[in-house]
Amino acid sequence: MISLLSIIALGFFLGMRHATDPDHVIAVTTIVSRERSVRSAAWIGALWGLGHTLTILFVGAGIILAGWVIPVRLGLSMEFSVGLMLILLGVFNLTGILQRITESLTPAPGDNGPPHSHPHQGEFFHLHVHGRDAERTLGHLDRLFGRLGLYQMIRPLAVGIVHGLAGSAAVALLVLTTIQNPWWALTYLLVFGFGTVAGMMLITSAIAVPIAYSGRRFAGFGNMLAIASGVLSVGFGCFLAYQIGFVNGLLTDHPHWTPR
Repeated sequence: MISLLSIIALGFFLGMRHATDPDHVIAVTTIVSRERSVRSAAWIGALWGLGHTLTILFVGAGIILAGWVIPVRLGLSMEFSVGLMLILLGVFNLTGILQRITESLTPAPGDNGPPHSHPHQGEFFHLHVHGRDAERTLGHLDRLFGRLGLYQMIRPLAVGIVHGLAGSAAVALLVLTTIQNPWWALTYLLVFGFGTVAGMMLITSAIAVPIAYSGRRFAGFGNMLAIASGVLSVGFGCFLAYQIGFVNGLLTDHPHWTPR
């Protein structure tokens, strides 16, 4: 029992540390750079962590239980996709495409929405259901997700899935070499995922605090941060793409890959 508790504690704190990897932080910074709500930013971090965890569990279970062997080019391609995604996120941020997509797919305050819905409290709307308990439940969901919208929820989830693909092999192989019991190894991966979710929620909340604070005083601060995060995302994405494509040989005849 002590060994299992140690594995759980180690997995959780290593998951939190894993959330601080540079490519992870840059990606979520690009996403939350225009957020004005700490709560929305925290949910974005949670969705990123959920996507990351789903991929880690799926690929890790395949390696641990089914003995999957990931070919060199496939492993490099999964890591290369992170670089391309960072470049794409940065370009979208710099051109304002992300903002326009968000505004077009996120319901506006006071919008009447679909049939049989109406605004409440001037900030969100939900389907009209008779009964205090039903309206209270729907109102609570509106407060949690109303500011995000479907697109805002899918985007960090998809980015987390891509990041999970890039790191799942390394995490699973590391666990496999240190934890002999396969079910304990899967438990470690699950707790590792929870730690990643918690760590990313803290990171996105911390990023959103100065944005929300300064946004009320300095109107241009959010735009400046969005531009800076976009430039950083493009630059780091290009560096990763070059490193994996040419230094590690994905785009050459002699690829070499060590999961990390």
